[in-house]
Amino acid sequence: MPDRLFPALASGAHKQALHFGERTLTYDELAATAGALARDLPKGRVAVWATPTPHTSVAVVAALLAGVPAVPINPKIGERELAHIVSDSEPALVLAEPGVGLPDGLSTIPRRDIDLDEKAAPQDPLDEPGAEAPALVVYTSGTTGPPKGVVLPRRALAATLDALEDAWQWTPDDVLVHALPLFHVHGLILGILGPLRRGGSVRHLGRFSLDGVARELGDGATMLFGVPTMYHRIAGEVAENEALAKALRGARLLVSGSAALPVHDYQRITAATGQQVVERYGMTETLMNTSVRADGERKPGTVGVPLAGVELRLVGEDGERIDEPGTVGEIQVRGPNLFTEYLNRPDATSAAFDDGWFRTGDMATRDADGYVRIVGRKATDLIKSGGYKIGAGEIENALLEHPNVAEAAVTGEPDDDLGERIVAWIVPDGEPPAAAELADHVARLLTPHKRPRVVRYLDALPRNDMGKVMKRALGG
Repeated sequence: MPDRLFPALASGAHKQALHFGERTLTYDELAATAGALARDLPKGRVAVWATPTPHTSVAVVAALLAGVPAVPINPKIGERELAHIVSDSEPALVLAEPGVGLPDGLSTIPRRDIDLDEKAAPQDPLDEPGAEAPALVVYTSGTTGPPKGVVLPRRALAATLDALEDAWQWTPDDVLVHALPLFHVHGLILGILGPLRRGGSVRHLGRFSLDGVARELGDGATMLFGVPTMYHRIAGEVAENEALAKALRGARLLVSGSAALPVHDYQRITAATGQQVVERYGMTETLMNTSVRADGERKPGTVGVPLAGVELRLVGEDGERIDEPGTVGEIQVRGPNLFTEYLNRPDATSAAFDDGWFRTGDMATRDADGYVRIVGRKATDLIKSGGYKIGAGEIENALLEHPNVAEAAVTGEPDDDLGERIVAWIVPDGEPPAAAELADHVARLLTPHKRPRVVRYLDALPRNDMGKVMKRALGG
């Protein structure tokens, strides 16, 4: 029989598994509720209206127990993207929280509400399918066309979560706190399925708040998962908020992901709490690739070293492997953490691989110790200016060290002389700093050729639900 994704569900333990607000499910309750639903699911894919609730968690666990691929759907999705996902994935059923209205785009699909109190009579666990069976179909953000359905096999989920067990020393005693959405890899796979595979527990805040973080970490929780926008809020208040600082000091591990954590925010949190936030790097198609280890050296601005089982290389524009420390190249990976295919897109699947290596499109350097530093996306964050290849990320970190810069994004735009000129998009903190002042600031911290030639001021940077800056909306 294949290995079970969630061995703790079969233990019958009366230990807290999921906690959302006033609702808690123990492992025996989750096994009974998800088991009852699993036995009623149709063959084929099922859509999950992925609200940040225990209902979403039960729905996904039930689908995994039944061996039915689940398609999590963002509740904020637009009409066009929803229509594409429905026609592409052809779900036989949509699972939803009771009382939640669904858009017209799902009206033709049978609906089943999740009853958290439904229990099955005691029965032997369902036989789970093999390692290569599809577990989830997670749709990409669709920045370069319609969203692609990333088919993630059970093997990828198990490999990533077990590699993180090793890297983060994750145990059944850990209690995770997070407030991430449940339609994507970070919040759903790492944040819900991760604790369940370990036999630990998760407390979901529903909505992120500093009071919620302080309350849960102060009440026995050991780990916090967040995105940089959350840690930015923490960094802005932790020095003056002793309750928050005390709670963070007591945590075993603080983890940031989904986008680069500005070094300035990392430093402010460390100064107030002594905690050094762990960064990791992954994608929908690859799940997790690298992480700073819990027992390893912390290097601000890096995403650590490859996880167990993951091979990583940097490749130059000529296709040759880059081994020189500090040289920028595209990250390519291979290993058991990778997806199987893009649903119904054999062309896109083939184009994504280079002789078995997945082309991430992310640009990075490696230091002599093997630590990876992401400098940006190949499409939007690699700027070729005056004969230099410049990563936007290091300029953004430098700009954030200016006392009057709250947020920063860097893009390139065509320049007749330089090829591309560096453009800084700034959300000021107080009086907007002059463009020349910012240029001198960057030139002093980095080198003159990395200074912004143009500065534009905004009230806020455009971000998606995971906190990533949408640079295409800036013209980058």
